[in-house]
Amino acid sequence: MNRITPTQYADLAVLSVLSLLAVAGFETSFGGADFLLAAVGGLLVGTAAAVAGTLFRFDLLTTVLVAIAAYFLFGTPFAMPAQGIAVVLPSLASLSGLAIGAVYGWADIVTIGTPVEAPYYVGAVPYVATWLVSLVGSLLVLRWLPKRRTVLRAAVLLIGPVLLYLSGILLGTDEAYLAAVRGIAFGTVALVWLAWRRGSGLETAAGERRLVLRRIGGSAAVVGGAVVIGTVAGLALAPAAEHRFVLRDEIVPPFDAREFPSPLAGFRNYTKDLAEEPVFEVRGLEPGDVLRLASMDAYTGRLYTVAGPEDAADGGYAIVGESLPEPSLAELGSTRSIEVEARDYDDVWLPTVGYGQRLRLIDRGTSERAGDVRYDADTGTAVLTSGLAAGGRYALEARMQVQPDPESLADVPVARVDPAPVEDLPDVVAAKAEEYAGEEESAIGQIRAIETGLKTGGFLSHGLASDSVASRAGHGADRLIELFTRSQMVGDEEQYAAAMALMVRQLGYPARVVMGFAPEIEEGAESVEVVGSDVTAWVEVPFEGVGWVAFHPTPDQVDVPQEQTPKPKSEPQPQVRQPPRNDAVEDELLTTVEIDDTDDDEREHPFQVPGWVWVVAGVVGIPLAIVFLPMLFVALAKRRRRARRLAGSADRSSAGAWDELVDRYTELGFEPPERATRLQTAYALGVQAGEQGLEGGAELMALASAVDRDVFDGRALEGEVATARWTEADAAFAAVSAAAGGIRRLVSRYRYARRSRRSR
Repeated sequence: MNRITPTQYADLAVLSVLSLLAVAGFETSFGGADFLLAAVGGLLVGTAAAVAGTLFRFDLLTTVLVAIAAYFLFGTPFAMPAQGIAVVLPSLASLSGLAIGAVYGWADIVTIGTPVEAPYYVGAVPYVATWLVSLVGSLLVLRWLPKRRTVLRAAVLLIGPVLLYLSGILLGTDEAYLAAVRGIAFGTVALVWLAWRRGSGLETAAGERRLVLRRIGGSAAVVGGAVVIGTVAGLALAPAAEHRFVLRDEIVPPFDAREFPSPLAGFRNYTKDLAEEPVFEVRGLEPGDVLRLASMDAYTGRLYTVAGPEDAADGGYAIVGESLPEPSLAELGSTRSIEVEARDYDDVWLPTVGYGQRLRLIDRGTSERAGDVRYDADTGTAVLTSGLAAGGRYALEARMQVQPDPESLADVPVARVDPAPVEDLPDVVAAKAEEYAGEEESAIGQIRAIETGLKTGGFLSHGLASDSVASRAGHGADRLIELFTRSQMVGDEEQYAAAMALMVRQLGYPARVVMGFAPEIEEGAESVEVVGSDVTAWVEVPFEGVGWVAFHPTPDQVDVPQEQTPKPKSEPQPQVRQPPRNDAVEDELLTTVEIDDTDDDEREHPFQVPGWVWVVAGVVGIPLAIVFLPMLFVALAKRRRRARRLAGSADRSSAGAWDELVDRYTELGFEPPERATRLQTAYALGVQAGEQGLEGGAELMALASAVDRDVFDGRALEGEVATARWTEADAAFAAVSAAAGGIRRLVSRYRYARRSRRSR
């Protein structure tokens, strides 16, 4: 084994301390110290792999392969214990998460709302970051730095921790985590270490005491300078939060809710097709609670829809974990803890109440898709991009928006919110907005006047056969024009909510249409069944310091006055003889055919492998592949090397037998001289074998002499002689390999001596 000096261990310790100070910047993204377990695990695994490669004399390629295998084998308990088997054993989910997180976690983390909790593979980001930095840095400390110990070479080792420090800033938020303290500590440790490194190379001719004093003085000066500079930079020159550059502020979340149909466009589907069908079952609701399905604030002239990421004031929907971000404008009061189960429902929108604090998918089929959840904090609405179908369940903890008394808003201004665009607003809607607002001066007075005008001047109709007057679905410009130009306003929540929101927008105030469900909830009821007829829609307007206040413009009146129209006069029609009746029975004209109900897939694929077989194969096969695939690749390379040396003339084949033997000794952990004759090489290997209590030096000397004769004798060599040399070489290696022990033989299977040490 190679020996690692105390100085090298000190260098590894400094590298680890700097890496921990750097990775601490991830705290703002993960919202706590839980990520430190993964970070520390990455440091341990990366450093241990580099140390093991040095102690066992692995070449660089073998050391990297060992580090990759250790990354997967030990990553589960550090980065994603919840996905492991009994926490510590790798599973198919944890192994795939470690791979996916290393590649895609960096991109996902800047689009996930903080604190980052999903998808689960994001936990691999701090683990792979510290693993990579510690592996590369430790290899430089143990293999590159000892060749020439200079301050410049030592400074190169700081590149990894510095990049890790910058990644904590760029992937974090605009709120720095202990920026001044971490900056001063990082700079102090780095500069003191460089100064000590420089002092360790000084000559001691002036005396050891003078050298020690020089080191102490230099270190004190460096520490003092670092403290002063770090304090000034951290406290005086640190940028304000709004001026900090972080990637999450520059990258638009990739999710666009406009990819899905507007929920309001399907309003009549609930009132007609699903009126009596259970859509959801909800536990934990209290009387008066309303489920919020979606909030729409952009109007295209054809329908109300959700604003895109470029138009949303808060950037729209972002990936979240179980913890949900708080709204920027809301006065929150009581709490709710509900559980929702989908029944006759198949869509991406998740019904919520109030403004969520935690959302957890709890059924097996849905919980595996936790990374598909998107949440808009300002609207309090959530989306499951992969869709919520019958049987899907989730739990939500939320706080309710306080609905103030309208009189208390008389002197409260409407909040300044950048509204989404409105296109093709009908002129009649704009005119009605001015007409209904009348002489009211306050914002709440004008908005309430519009609400009252619609509520008292119109009639409610869902367009059902039982309704006295037909009501056309839709809320496009043509439908809203019809709403205001008919002799009577007739419609349902879809039309009235859209009309009021546009009228409020015409007055210059922001407004949005909210669609949801308002079931009847009895006091003390554990659960409530939400049916399609419970669907509703309302309007929300934001007020400064209060939040989004709800308005309900839909009328309660359903008895629409009938228009008096003259009844047409009937005229007698002439009698027409009817054709003879066809008494043939329809069923007699059909031929009975037996239909094969067997599924097409079953006929084409009569045998299917059960899912658990694939899971077991993945759990067992992936670790085995990690362990044995590198051994297989090395074995193939060695076989190719041996075949190449066997080929050619007999003297070249004999020399190849010696080269093969020396390389196999190297793979077993011996260190043959780089440039030496065969006899010198045999002597050096024999000495090393003797020091390790092994035999074989005499056989090596005899084989080296024989190969020299074969190569330099000048006579034609028989092929049988070359074959004998290969047999002798294999026997010599088999003897020393058997005496070396099983561990060294196993390690040698992963090593490959790529350079041929051909002796002269």
